[in-house]
Amino acid sequence: MRDEERDWRSAAERLLAGQDPGGPPRMGYLRRAPAGIRAEGGTLLCLSASFNPLTVAHLALVEAASRLAPSDETLLLLAQANVDKPVVGFPLADRLALLARYAAGRPTVSVAAASHGRFVDKAAAIRVHYPEKTRLLFVLGFDTLVRLFDPRYYAAMETDLACLFAAAEIVAANREPSPPAAVAAFLDRPEVRPFREQIHPIRLPDPLAAVSATAVRERLAQGESPTGLVPPEILPFLGPQPPGVSGSP
Repeated sequence: MRDEERDWRSAAERLLAGQDPGGPPRMGYLRRAPAGIRAEGGTLLCLSASFNPLTVAHLALVEAASRLAPSDETLLLLAQANVDKPVVGFPLADRLALLARYAAGRPTVSVAAASHGRFVDKAAAIRVHYPEKTRLLFVLGFDTLVRLFDPRYYAAMETDLACLFAAAEIVAANREPSPPAAVAAFLDRPEVRPFREQIHPIRLPDPLAAVSATAVRERLAQGESPTGLVPPEILPFLGPQPPGVSGSP
């Protein structure tokens, strides 16, 4: 491991150790964009994912969302406590360090960790760090959109969703095996319909919609290079096999 990577990883470990998933929602930066949002009226695109590891599909989501809503800053956000994904594969500190490596040299990309996994909590944690009138859009895949409206994750789903959509909008993309038509059909469900105007569907090309972090980990476990599945900036820093290959995508 190179010295710079050790520095990122050490900083990531300190950041994660300072967060309390049992307390109020909090967000901390590993790297704040030097040319990010500082004044009223900016647009923030937040991609919150497990990044296990970062893939070209993640970046395609951000690129497609940016065409819909040109942004002043992109926030790559890793939740320390995920609502339904155990920590397998890359340790959280390694995932953050890889994100920081990708963000280096990109003046409008921030990398941060959140203490909580639900989007309503992440929105509250993010808002503290940005001007009041910042437009916040969460970028997510269809599988995550479905979980967003799953009552298992709420004590009062309607109230929590109202709080979320008062603070943020959603940009949702198709992900295999669900076709783009599945996103449109989902938006017409009764529990989703009240928020439909704040959910913006986008389409990913078929090859990118099929890319998964699981496939990256499987290639590494087999001693193969994940070239083409991850951004070239992080490829040299992926070990031959992450600890644990099976599990969450």
